[in-house]
Amino acid sequence: MRISVATCYFPVDADISRNQRYVETQMREARSLGADVAHFPEASLSGYAGVDFKSYYHFDWSRLQAATRHVLNLARQTRLWVILGSTHRLTGRHKPHDSAYVINPQGQIIDRYDKMFCSKADLVYYSPGRHFATFDLKGVRCGVLLCYEYAFPELYREYKRRGAQLVFHSFHAGHASPKRVAIMATEVGARYHALNRGSSYPEVRMPASVQAAATANYVWVSCSNTSARHSCFPSFFVRADGIITGRLRRHVAGVLISTVDTNKRFYDGTRDWRDRAMRGIFHSGKLVRDRRSNARTQL
Repeated sequence: MRISVATCYFPVDADISRNQRYVETQMREARSLGADVAHFPEASLSGYAGVDFKSYYHFDWSRLQAATRHVLNLARQTRLWVILGSTHRLTGRHKPHDSAYVINPQGQIIDRYDKMFCSKADLVYYSPGRHFATFDLKGVRCGVLLCYEYAFPELYREYKRRGAQLVFHSFHAGHASPKRVAIMATEVGARYHALNRGSSYPEVRMPASVQAAATANYVWVSCSNTSARHSCFPSFFVRADGIITGRLRRHVAGVLISTVDTNKRFYDGTRDWRDRAMRGIFHSGKLVRDRRSNARTQL
């Protein structure tokens, strides 16, 4: 199967109307470029609590709902799939979910992924989710993850177990203050910046972890981030063999078009034994019975 993915990048902030304009502009651009799906950053419509704004006190939920309906209508008009980062309100005093809506070309929400692994900072503002989200997009099996979940390879492995071929991983690794950027650069260590192609933990760790997850599980990954300064890395796309095939310019809003073609075969170094590992068989080939094999403290 073959699909075209638009990985989007714009400066997410607290202004829902401004975010909506970016989302709709990039949806139209994605469609004009022949994309089947537009993939947006974490909290791309609502803004991200604790970074883009201080709290949900006096948050304009009605405005967010209206903006979401506009996006749904545009998805229907453009016949475009959309992975939309946002916030999903819960009832009573429960904190909302940090979510990504899966919207089909009929303008319907067919599923919603809620961030399951929230950092301690996230948990001040959000309730964790409890479910994976898988869906078929023109014959390609897809899954969704959010930001900090890059640090949990078990999630990618579970999506692989569920047949995922493409993962939409939305990030909000941006809007970092100059002070925070300087602190991270010091923590990483100036002597290591060039070696690691970056000077902040998100810049170093997140792309590397996604490439590793793609390699280990043979899945394509679309990585959409916010371009709000300081953006730790621009949106990028990873092929199923772990190779980055496209990357936007940092701090410059844009749309990256990439192709997923499941009929093409790339190098897959874990293919022969991956199913065994997923079943809990942690060796390749056939084990031998040998006394020298058992004597692990002897030469």
